[in-house]
Amino acid sequence: MFGRFRYNNEVFYGELKEDTVISQESTFMEYDLSELEVLPPSSPSKIVCVGLNYHDHAKELGLNVPEEPILFIKPPSALIGQHGKILYPRNSNRVDFEAELAVIIGKKCKSIAYDRAYDVIAGFTCFNDVTARDLQQKDGQWTRAKGFDTFAPLGPFITPAKDFNPEDAAIRSRVNGELRQDSNISNLIFDVPYLIEFISGVMTLEVGDVIATGTPPGVAELHTGDTVEIEIEGIGTLINEVA
Repeated sequence: MFGRFRYNNEVFYGELKEDTVISQESTFMEYDLSELEVLPPSSPSKIVCVGLNYHDHAKELGLNVPEEPILFIKPPSALIGQHGKILYPRNSNRVDFEAELAVIIGKKCKSIAYDRAYDVIAGFTCFNDVTARDLQQKDGQWTRAKGFDTFAPLGPFITPAKDFNPEDAAIRSRVNGELRQDSNISNLIFDVPYLIEFISGVMTLEVGDVIATGTPPGVAELHTGDTVEIEIEGIGTLINEVA
């Protein structure tokens, strides 16, 4: 696994081996994980998100399966990493969590064919598409509701593409230890290669860009003081507290 870390004022990418982090910079220094601040594992130019992309979520909502992916974008300013605080906006009365698989782009690309999608994937990690649900319903579009600072928890680390099968992995969320979402990535309506083909046909994807692939059923409300966990089999668990 790989991640992005801070030691004093130095920010670097490193490989995680158990509790040791090996810097991938020119120094190749080794650190104990406990010495480091764990940052979001990517620094994207954009976070491209997909709405309504699980068959069981569409069934839960009583909605038809979309003919094409539904896209929206979160700004990089929304990013936080492992144990970062989700800040509850003063002008919202309903904030929800959404467990998602995130794809990290490893090569700048445009108009990538389905069968070449894995050529441009650096790896996978966990994502929480935090949403001010009342503002989403009020606005009729999603930019404000999903774009607040801290509304894009990402991490904790990146599992390389060769070490993860996005066609069959459990995805779960917990709030204060209570299971809320429990599904499998095999339930995606549009799989990862399809999403890369579709999105790269619209926009150039830069190195480090994030594609959040949608959430399964069981989305629910968060409150100040809650701890939310996003767990994906083969990747790990992203943990954040609401403040």
